[in-house]
Amino acid sequence: MFKRIAVLVAAVMLAGSAWAQKNKLNLYIWSEYIDPEIVADFEKKFDCKVTIDLYEDNESMLSKLEQGGISLYDICVPTDYIVPVLIKRKLVQPLRHENIPNLKNVDAKFASPPFDPGNKYSAPYQWGTVGLYVREEAGKPVEETWGLIFDPKKQPGSFLLIDSMRECFSAALRYMGHSVNTTDPAILQKARDLLLEAKKRSQGFEGGVGGKNKVLAKQTTMAIVYNGDAVRGMNEEAGAGTRYFVPKEGGEIWLDNLLIPAKAPNRDMAEKFINYILDPQVGAKLSNFNQYATPNKAAKEFINPDDLKNSAIYPPPEMLPKLEFLKDLGRKTRLYDELWTQVKSK
Repeated sequence: MFKRIAVLVAAVMLAGSAWAQKNKLNLYIWSEYIDPEIVADFEKKFDCKVTIDLYEDNESMLSKLEQGGISLYDICVPTDYIVPVLIKRKLVQPLRHENIPNLKNVDAKFASPPFDPGNKYSAPYQWGTVGLYVREEAGKPVEETWGLIFDPKKQPGSFLLIDSMRECFSAALRYMGHSVNTTDPAILQKARDLLLEAKKRSQGFEGGVGGKNKVLAKQTTMAIVYNGDAVRGMNEEAGAGTRYFVPKEGGEIWLDNLLIPAKAPNRDMAEKFINYILDPQVGAKLSNFNQYATPNKAAKEFINPDDLKNSAIYPPPEMLPKLEFLKDLGRKTRLYDELWTQVKSK
């Protein structure tokens, strides 16, 4: 009798454990990058629990996945240039397109990108730019140039560098008139020197959200940030007198993507989440919250009209030729790594 009861209890516990595992989604994402209402609505719709872990740069995310995160998380949200690295290192698994019919909603400009032909592994999430978020004195607009960071004579006040290797190098490289994807050692060493000199005059390094928050708190005058962080800051009461721009020299345009780690414990739920995000109204809700640009063509009709006209979110046509996507540089990324270590350690 007691043996039968023990077996029954064990079976119930096993079933409960399986249900708990099946009805979970472990999301690994940038901070302040998803509307909490979207998460709550997803949990309700699919009767599941979403747990969220945060990171502030692609390199930290990559390191965490390599150290076992591929079996902890169901979704990660890397930027375009890091996707080929994740694929080559077998840290992510292919998407089953039959489970993600809303992939049809992706704008042709972002479908089947060079870093993932056919969207075999990735689905686009949001896109945007990297630029300067500045608090200006009344009647004293600053020149829209990376020189505000790299030329002491043009520096309007204290500033923060962004704590992300490729983004920091991109700012220096564009200021010098070079591609953000150069692998020329001499050019990169000059960019390192520019960053080291700027670091001496700066208040250090911060993630995009941290930089935005310190500008809002008047702890610094200026920060290199992602555009959506800045736009949200400008809309806050403390954001009066602040603005965002991509400097005239140009800069980085990026596309963040949804991928499923190689040993994701909840693959089915992950694909439901990707399909959910690509729903037109959910995609619009996401961009209306984040104030980043949507790669979802079907979502455009539900986007706030003022956001569609906001050049800080959707760059003007004349700026687009000056914007570059970061590329996966393969083994030549090591030179960036070495020089970045020097920048951070000196």
